[in-house]
Amino acid sequence: MLKIKFPKKTNYSLFFKKEGMDFLNFFTKKKKLFDQRVNSDPHIPELRDLYNLYQLILLNNRTTILEYGCGWSTLVMHFALMKNNRIKSGQTFTRCGNPFELISVDNSRKFIKISKDRIKKFSKNYQKVKFNFSEVKMTKFNARFSTEYKKHPQVNPDFIYIDGPSQWGIKNKIDNFTVNHFSMMPMISDVLKFEHFLTPGTIIVTDGRTANARFLKCNFQRNWSHTHIKDNDQHYFILDEKSLGKWNTEQLNYYKIKN
Repeated sequence: MLKIKFPKKTNYSLFFKKEGMDFLNFFTKKKKLFDQRVNSDPHIPELRDLYNLYQLILLNNRTTILEYGCGWSTLVMHFALMKNNRIKSGQTFTRCGNPFELISVDNSRKFIKISKDRIKKFSKNYQKVKFNFSEVKMTKFNARFSTEYKKHPQVNPDFIYIDGPSQWGIKNKIDNFTVNHFSMMPMISDVLKFEHFLTPGTIIVTDGRTANARFLKCNFQRNWSHTHIKDNDQHYFILDEKSLGKWNTEQLNYYKIKN
């Protein structure tokens, strides 16, 4: 049985200071909006959420990240990948086409530019982050309304973070229905479309988006273990299956290495 290694609670501000990311503490002083969905400016860093992401990547030895919706998470997860790369330099995988890279897709050119500028400012390895712009459209998955990116990046990740897309940029309707409405919720189905390419041990994290997490859980066709931690309102999935073969076994053994 494959399990996710979860981080222990700590003093988040002090942790990031020790890790050389004290700049996060400065930006947390900005005022937070009650309804983040309507925020046209970048969200302030949520230290607890960022700490959890950072530690999850380290504790579970992740190598390739796909992120839906860029932001502060892009920078922090990138730093975690770079730390993994330093600790385990020389490690290679036969089927890993994007080792220690983060691939981010967003439907906001504005937020992509902000995140890209931020990466270049704080990281000398900024070329290891690939940004992709794509519009989002209404679609159906198994006859149920959902959304999908029109252009999905080419990647087979072992860590997927779902914090996008924004539901407000969707222009089309299907059967007169859209999620671009205050009474609706984000509902992406992209992961479901390439689920069968993911390798055992893959981890998916949704930032809130409980309705979307339940939608994924109901429509997954493989054996995913699910955990919901209410304190930070995040959902965690791990693809709990036997190895696909030699190369996947090599990868699964790598995940078990202690930092």
